[in-house]
Amino acid sequence: MPEDDLPETFHVTTDEQLRAVSNLTRHRIMAVLRFEPATITQIAGRVGLAKGSSSYHVRLLERAGLVRVVRTRKVRGVVERYYAMAARSIALPDPAPGQPDVLLRNAVADLETAPDGARQVKMSHLRLTDEQFAELGARLAALADEYRALSDPSLPDVSLVFALFRPSFGGSAEGEQAEGEPAENEQAQGEQTTGEQTAGDGQ
Repeated sequence: MPEDDLPETFHVTTDEQLRAVSNLTRHRIMAVLRFEPATITQIAGRVGLAKGSSSYHVRLLERAGLVRVVRTRKVRGVVERYYAMAARSIALPDPAPGQPDVLLRNAVADLETAPDGARQVKMSHLRLTDEQFAELGARLAALADEYRALSDPSLPDVSLVFALFRPSFGGSAEGEQAEGEPAENEQAQGEQTTGEQTAGDGQ
């Protein structure tokens, strides 16, 4: 399918679609197909899979509607299918509070395997109004779209992921202890000791 005919966004709405994109291998297959169609053999070579495994994962993506066959050709009597993304971008539903973010989880896995010198990571803590928060999000999205339009399929792959969010400091997960905080039993002992000292001072 020509790029001009692609829908702008594919919205993931079903459990089947979410399971399809949650898998790291299928996430990497979709990255291969982001800019140009590829055959099972080509996908397997790019992702480092056996052809059988590549075919299995592509079938699951196709069944979920995330990729599709865009052209075929016959090679020595065998029909070769070229697969491409079903849309220019994939929109995932927001995870429930406390649930893993599929997009970030897969991005971190890719980041951790990136070679030295081929990654840039920055984290900033800001104080923003709601209007500034929305404006920054729109500017980041526009910048990503601008550079995507400049992308050349012949150039090396680059992944850009950003997360703009208001963190919740409502409490640590059960069993976690903040750095510098005494353990629960240590804190209780400290309170008991302080109480005894106060009583003694008052006598």
